[in-house]
Amino acid sequence: MIKTRLTELVGIKYPIIQAGMGPFPVTSLCIAAANAGCLGLCSTFGTLSRTSNPVVFEDFVKQAHASEDDDDVTIFKKMFTRVLEETRESGGIFGANVMVSAEVRENAANVMKAIKELRAESEEMRQRFRVLVTTAGDPMPWANFVKEQGMIWMHVFPGVRTAARCKKAGVQVLIASGHEGGFHTAWQPVHSMTLLPDIVEKFSDENTLVCGTGGFCDGKSLAAAFAMGADGVQMGTRFLATTESDFCDLWKKLVVDCPDGGTIIARGFVGPARWLRTPAAQAHAYNTAKDAPGSYVGVPDDFSKIPMELLVTERKGVAATYRGDMENAMAGAGECAQRITDLPGTTEMVEKVMADTEEILRGLSAKYLVD
Repeated sequence: MIKTRLTELVGIKYPIIQAGMGPFPVTSLCIAAANAGCLGLCSTFGTLSRTSNPVVFEDFVKQAHASEDDDDVTIFKKMFTRVLEETRESGGIFGANVMVSAEVRENAANVMKAIKELRAESEEMRQRFRVLVTTAGDPMPWANFVKEQGMIWMHVFPGVRTAARCKKAGVQVLIASGHEGGFHTAWQPVHSMTLLPDIVEKFSDENTLVCGTGGFCDGKSLAAAFAMGADGVQMGTRFLATTESDFCDLWKKLVVDCPDGGTIIARGFVGPARWLRTPAAQAHAYNTAKDAPGSYVGVPDDFSKIPMELLVTERKGVAATYRGDMENAMAGAGECAQRITDLPGTTEMVEKVMADTEEILRGLSAKYLVD
């Protein structure tokens, strides 16, 4: 059995976080991950798709066991309540993944309101809904809320500067996001092999844990994270390709069928994004190189500098994927998709990852150390 500071802090069996992967619904996946002994995370970005991508919004609401007529706070409360009820037998631990950039501050405020009201009503909710993961923005404005709620606070970020901001804000678990990760990525392409040990060396101490995300999908990569000093990992693409995953069938198929070099960077709505290399994504990458070259050289652009059509391509491509339209489909995934070739149950996948990790760690000293 592997025990780390992450398992001890959060009260989970395995040092694995299931990525929130918003704006897509992952409510059923969160339940499966929590029941499997990992930290399960709900996506809270789905309501942002209410008008921009109705297909995604409809699925998000369905997975929350809510109604499209419900307001956002009610949808979030129903979603969290479903997770609580369907993880009761296992006692699984779960949390919320919340994007906190200025552009979506209202959505974040609605999530926080739902969290506060639910936790005030139920001791069980306080005990098992214990983690808040913020991402894609400045963590500092949310420090008082987290302190008031007494939740475990994690933040996902792509570089040293944001890590320092997290430390100042009081974030307990730093999740260093390498450029291998799927869907929205950082402007500066720093990969996990460089980023993770750098963050560990600079920020890990008795009060601050560090986890890696981006490229982690099996026992080999988890063992590598431990070798770099991490307390655990967050995995997205590997959880996406499981039987309980809320993602549509075509999306899962594209991951499982991903060939060598089967992902590509192209402009997403909020910056560079890593896509599976479909015909539509390939064409979009050429347009990105022409109209938004900053996506490839680490120079941010904004809506005033590039064609709006380039930004809405993401919405159209994702909608096509949900329709099963392969010709126009675009689906995000990490580089590790080329290493994923099956569609197991979540518990089966997690237990294999952990068994392989233990075997690797036991074998390393015998294989490489000499007296």
